[in-house]
Amino acid sequence: MDNEPETKSSNKKIQIYAVVIVLILAAFGVGFSVGEGKVKVSGGKVEINKGNTPSTSADYSLLWDALDQLNSKFVDRPLDQQKLMYGAVSGMVAAAGDPYTTFFDPTQAKQFTEQLQGSFDGIGAEVGDKDGQIVIIAPLDGTPAQKGGLAAGDEILAVDGTSTSGQAVDDVVTEIRGKAGTTVKLTILHKGANTPIDITITRANIQIKSVNLDTKTDNGKKIAVIKISQFGDDTKGLLDQAIGTITSGNYQGIVLDLRNNPGGYLDTAVSTISNWIDSNQLAVKEISYGNNEKDYNTDGVPRLKGTKTVVLVNGGSASASEIVSGALQDYGVATLVGEKTFGKGSVQELVDLKDNTEVKITVAKWYTPKGRGINKTGLEPDIKIDLTAADAAASKDPQMDKALELLK
Repeated sequence: MDNEPETKSSNKKIQIYAVVIVLILAAFGVGFSVGEGKVKVSGGKVEINKGNTPSTSADYSLLWDALDQLNSKFVDRPLDQQKLMYGAVSGMVAAAGDPYTTFFDPTQAKQFTEQLQGSFDGIGAEVGDKDGQIVIIAPLDGTPAQKGGLAAGDEILAVDGTSTSGQAVDDVVTEIRGKAGTTVKLTILHKGANTPIDITITRANIQIKSVNLDTKTDNGKKIAVIKISQFGDDTKGLLDQAIGTITSGNYQGIVLDLRNNPGGYLDTAVSTISNWIDSNQLAVKEISYGNNEKDYNTDGVPRLKGTKTVVLVNGGSASASEIVSGALQDYGVATLVGEKTFGKGSVQELVDLKDNTEVKITVAKWYTPKGRGINKTGLEPDIKIDLTAADAAASKDPQMDKALELLK
C-alpha cells in the first residue's frame, strides 16, 4: 500500500501528452541509470543536471546510441524492449528525488487502484519513506501485517533477502505484494530496537471497509467511536451513514480514531472536515510550484458541529488523516490525543498514461488552516499518551481510555 493525498487530474489530456513526449525521448538507452540523479523533469521539460545548475538542453542522440550498443553487445540479448522502456521511465521519475513521485507499470497501477478500492492481495501494511529509509507507516487492523507483529515506525531492511537500500517505495511495495496464500520474508528493525529480525508473513486477500462505527456506553451515556482506516473510494458514503446514526441516536460525543490511517484522497479528507466546520471555511491550503496557492474549502451542512470530539492519532497517522486532524485542531473543535503523527505534508496527482501505466507526481505541499506545514515534522497531539507494545499485548488502550474520559 502507498496512500497519499491524491488529486485526480482536471486537465489530463495536456499533462499526459507532455509526459508522453518525454517518455518517447527517454525510453531507449536511459535504462535505470537516470535514477542516479543525472536527469530530471521540471515544468514539462527535460533537464540534464550538471552540478547545481541544470542544463536546459541535451543531445538526445546519446539515448539512441546507448540503446544500439546495448542491443548489439549485451551478453544475454535479445533484451526485453518493454522492460527497458519501463526501466527508463521509472528511473527518470525517480530522478526527481521525491519518494512519492513514482511511475507505475501496468501491474503496479492495477495494484494501486485496487488498494484504494479496498480490495487487494498482500500483507495489509502502508509502506513509506522516512528520512531515506523504507518504513512501515501503518499496519491495517486485522491484517497479516498486524498479526505478524509489524508496527508503525518499523524499518524494512530487506524483502526476501534483497536489501531495500536505495529502492523506491513503490518498488518495495511491489516486492511485498503477491498472491494470497504465498509468503514473504521481511527483515525488520522494530522501532527502538538494536537488532533486526526476520518475519515471515503469509499474504492474504485484504478487504478494507474504511469506516466502522462502534458505541461505548457508560452510565447511560453513549459515545460514538468512528474508526477510519483510510480515505478511500467508500469512505464518504460509509461516513455519511455513520453520522446519520449518530445524529439520530442521542450520542454524547465522538471519538474519531485515525490511528494507523495512512491517508488517501484529498477531496475525501476535505468532505470529512466539512462535517464539523461551517461551509466555505478553509480546510487545507496547497502551495505548488511558483508559490501558487489553492484553497480547499468546506462544503455542505456540518452535521457534527458542536458535538464534543476527540481525535486519536499516532505515528501511523499520515497524509490525509493529518489534513483532517490538523484542521479540526486548528479550529478548536476537537482535542488530539495520542502520539505525534507521521509528517507527510505533500499532495500527489495521479495521471493516467498510455498502456495502462500511471505516474504519481508530488504537485504541492499542504498547510493547515492556520498555515502550519507538517512535512517531516508531523502534528503534536494536545494530550500526549503512548500506547506501548506491553499495552497492546495486554489488550490495553490508554489512548482510547483517555478519549472516553474526556468525553464523559
